[in-house]
Amino acid sequence: MGYKRKTWSEKFSTSSAPKIEVTDKAFADVPAGARMLIATPAIFDSYIKQIPKGKSVELSSIRKDLAAEYHADYTCPITSGIFLRIVAEKAWEEYQKGKPLNDISPFWRAIDLNSPTAKKLSFGMDFILEQRNREGIESHLPKTRMSKPSKG
Repeated sequence: MGYKRKTWSEKFSTSSAPKIEVTDKAFADVPAGARMLIATPAIFDSYIKQIPKGKSVELSSIRKDLAAEYHADYTCPITSGIFLRIVAEKAWEEYQKGKPLNDISPFWRAIDLNSPTAKKLSFGMDFILEQRNREGIESHLPKTRMSKPSKG
């Protein structure tokens, strides 16, 4: 019997509890010796659901807010991107199965179209752009989507 890939909902549900680790060396924007939160997809989901309609929050702000809430110095930049993607992909799965737009996590309020997370989404960026436009949230289109000059 072959390996069955987990759904995004399963990935969302199987994560462990949040923890705080002290970094032994610097990486990304986290210095050595910092108290770093390793959150969970559920923590990101809860945060995103509190972002008001028509507003957006950058991942760096989410990371700062969660670090403060959990009494850490930083939130892990690597797992933050992963967990944000899990929230988005899970919400997309739910939407594709018929769950109303108002009942899924509004991940489009937290994903910058130029971010690495946006580029990895299985369903592309058009849905995010459509939802941001519907809510009046300014979007900066990815540089790769801009038309390229034709070769003469």
